[in-house]
Amino acid sequence: MHFELALLAYIMDRLFGEFSFIPFYKHPVIFMGEFCTWFEKHFYKDSFVRGMLLNLSLLVLIALVVYGIECYVENLFLLALLASTGLASRSLYESVKEILHTPEAICYLVSRDTEHLSQSEIHKAAIETYAENLSDGVIAPLLYLLLFGLYGLFLYKGINTLDSMVGYKNARYIHFGKFSALLDDVANFIPARITALLIAMLFGSRRAFMHFYRFGKGHASPNAGHPISAMALCLGICLGGPTSYFGTLHAKPFFGDGRAELEALDLQKALSLQPKLDASLLIFLMLGALCTRFI
Repeated sequence: MHFELALLAYIMDRLFGEFSFIPFYKHPVIFMGEFCTWFEKHFYKDSFVRGMLLNLSLLVLIALVVYGIECYVENLFLLALLASTGLASRSLYESVKEILHTPEAICYLVSRDTEHLSQSEIHKAAIETYAENLSDGVIAPLLYLLLFGLYGLFLYKGINTLDSMVGYKNARYIHFGKFSALLDDVANFIPARITALLIAMLFGSRRAFMHFYRFGKGHASPNAGHPISAMALCLGICLGGPTSYFGTLHAKPFFGDGRAELEALDLQKALSLQPKLDASLLIFLMLGALCTRFI
């Protein structure tokens, strides 16, 4: 278990975020995305095998890069600084909080059509994004960092990046992106459920703890619906429902059974989870680091 590395990485992410203050800085995920684009440009064929080769080539490349880093970098703080780029706790919180002041910025956060969203629908989209990405951007990468070090963290980020780029059920990616989508489903299976349980526990909602799965299993994804449902049940609201993507209305299920009309206060309540989550994770990681060092 890599408690010290995970603890320092989480602290650095909370302090520095995505290092946007550094000129010409390029996030590691951008390199992963550029490799995916290059592979697709030269080797695309809508076949399951070709999509599997995309995944394997990127993951092998990531493993080789991490191996090289660990061969030459032994300083724990430098390794933690690098690991912090795989976490998105600060950037997620700040980008969702921005919706309270700049509602039109929702178009940068979600893939759904945003041109004609009402204020209530904007708040709903922001809350859903926050809940779902607590798993993808915080809990999952932190878990894999804790268990497997830099290899686990960046292999997970590679899997997640590939899914976000090609894991779609459309004419171009129905076969090419299938392996990416399946691998992402497997990688997020446990983290999504941990995230839902954390949301329920930190809000102190027994109902969310007991019933998030009943609502969450209706999502097209085997994972995304669980943290969204937990958040909805904790806040006493209803998320999900029919949503428009690329001009087509999709009949998504509802998550939760509370109010459908949402206000800015609901988004503020959702974001109030962050300090509790930070404190809980830091205490857990500090205790783990102390135990591994002195026991």
